[in-house]
Amino acid sequence: MAQFTIQLNGKPVQVDVAPDTPLLWVLRDHLKLKGTKFGCGIAQCGACTVHLDGVAMRSCIYPISAVGDQKVTTIEGLSENGTHPVQKAWLEHDVAQCGYCQTGQIMSASALLNTTSNPSDDEIAQAMNGNICRCGTYTRIKDAIKTAAKNG
Repeated sequence: MAQFTIQLNGKPVQVDVAPDTPLLWVLRDHLKLKGTKFGCGIAQCGACTVHLDGVAMRSCIYPISAVGDQKVTTIEGLSENGTHPVQKAWLEHDVAQCGYCQTGQIMSASALLNTTSNPSDDEIAQAMNGNICRCGTYTRIKDAIKTAAKNG
């Protein structure tokens, strides 16, 4: 075990875990933040997406020892009360069906809009590639991203 201090949702947080513990399990099991989901464990589904310094990344394969000084943002840190433009657009377009993948989808979409204020369909497709939605809400996801881009 080793002690790590990470910048999580704007605050320093200390955890005592093995250096190879995936960030996902630090968030869920040690810090009790349940918004980030486990899907596949091999970074292929996107359910575990969080931001590292504003960039979307898969937390299921990212060891806590690699976080260093990077700022980690989870769905809980995106906004305190669901008022982030992407979250509001998700509701407006009724994106979620089962909802399991949605936190990862929202984190990928918000990372895209952090760097591209008015993304094209191709840019949306590229940014969202690898975020799997078994319910097939991809059209609503794209529409919500476009709405968030307009309103953000």
